[in-house]
Amino acid sequence: MAVTLVNPEGLPKVDIYRQVSIGTGSRMVFIAGQIARDADGGHVGEGDFAAQVEQCYLNIGTALAEVGGSFDDVVKLTVYLVDWTPDKMPLFVEGVARAAAKLGVTPMAPLTGIGVAALAEPDVLVEVEATAILG
Repeated sequence: MAVTLVNPEGLPKVDIYRQVSIGTGSRMVFIAGQIARDADGGHVGEGDFAAQVEQCYLNIGTALAEVGGSFDDVVKLTVYLVDWTPDKMPLFVEGVARAAAKLGVTPMAPLTGIGVAALAEPDVLVEVEATAILG
């Protein structure tokens, strides 16, 4: 495995992801921000934050599989969240948990969540990009 996930002593423990990842592979993979669209470009989860989070993560999984990887190879996730407020955290966690169950992965790599005013299309509530290292 090219990625080791760690929760260092002295940092908060978070159930759904780890604070640090160590990549030792030889191929870096950068996955463009994924939004809640199916393979045909159809909208998924319109107005449903948790469903959009889930679809974004599933799309990342699809992209990883195409290059011979999986979420086990992800070293960093960046999540863009429209009109983010802390009360949305349970929906975010729900979406991640549903995707993780379908993908068979837990915990997730470190992530940075960034609140934004809007994304590329008006119905898009979340976008997720990933960096992975494959051995």
